Amino acid sequence: MKVLITGGSGFIGSNLSRKLTEKGHYVTILDNLSKQIHGENPETSVLYQSVKNSTNFIKGDVVNKEDWKKALTGQDVVVHLAAETGTGQSMYEIERYCNVNINGTAILLDLLTNDKSLSVKKVVVASSRAIYGEGKYVDSNGHVFYPEARNEADMANGNFDVMCPDGTKATVMPTDEDSKIHPSSVYGITKQNQEQMVLTVCKSLQIPAVAFRYQNVYGPGQSLSNPYTGILSIFSTLIKNGKDINIFEDGKESRDFVFIDDVVSATILGIEKDAANYNVYNVGSGVPTDVLTVAETLRDKYKSNVDIVVKGNYRIGDIRHNFADLSKIQADLGFDPQFDFETGITQFADWVNEQEVQESLYDKSLSEMKSRGLYK
Repeated sequence: MKVLITGGSGFIGSNLSRKLTEKGHYVTILDNLSKQIHGENPETSVLYQSVKNSTNFIKGDVVNKEDWKKALTGQDVVVHLAAETGTGQSMYEIERYCNVNINGTAILLDLLTNDKSLSVKKVVVASSRAIYGEGKYVDSNGHVFYPEARNEADMANGNFDVMCPDGTKATVMPTDEDSKIHPSSVYGITKQNQEQMVLTVCKSLQIPAVAFRYQNVYGPGQSLSNPYTGILSIFSTLIKNGKDINIFEDGKESRDFVFIDDVVSATILGIEKDAANYNVYNVGSGVPTDVLTVAETLRDKYKSNVDIVVKGNYRIGDIRHNFADLSKIQADLGFDPQFDFETGITQFADWVNEQEVQESLYDKSLSEMKSRGLYK
């Protein structure tokens, strides 16, 4: 098949591009080589270098209709990965996030609707676990509920847990695809919008569409210079620079970390299997890992003695917990993650140890949030 991957030289996109090429598909990439992801000299980035000679690379932007037209010509499948992805950053660069994520998707769908020369037969869009907000919980009586954002006064007093209406601590549950959608960040709102636009418009056009709600994707090759997303990269760069790690909240907040190879496998199943058509799927490991464990594991892997500091700082818009229920993707597509956290983080750390140490811009990103009242 002829497959267009937007953001195809990014972390997920480049890995997907290489795997599809290995399988005999013809891949075109549309990517603007963002400096936030690829560094100050994007043409020299490892990710771009890994795909530029094996794909039809188009340097362009998803907010430019002419770039879309050029990239879409003759394509069978579109995998729409291009997006701005920093949850915290989205809370103060709102116009940029909405323009890229929502308007960029709108241009794609407008062309699919109105340009009869196009031959696209399937669209796969990257959604996110961020659309679930605080996710799924049960209260002290065993009733499922979907809490709103945590109370800032509670967090200021060091009470970070999600609470039941009766004041007792709630119990987190794996989030399934039927869970309430109520994002707590602009980024999450834009991903919800992307997902719903693609599924709604493509259904009207009778073009099969699939949305994947990716959890926290990590692995060799992810950007070590982007301070706005990916705590494994952020922590690794801090450690390699000999800087202490300041853990938000109490360090017990957890995420579902899913290895890049598993994400690629799931995405290819969505491309190739008709059973995926018009469906949404969680893509994760199905296992929660707390942030303090991540920091301690990385420090051990790098044989470092930096301090891990828990001061109780927190960010507005952050969630406490979220991990995926994988029942649907397992039943429909036969997806089964192959990498547990220990295996994946070992491969990631081994790769980091081979890389040149990047400058840490994390303090700058926190200063940006603090100046806007989003980091406490």
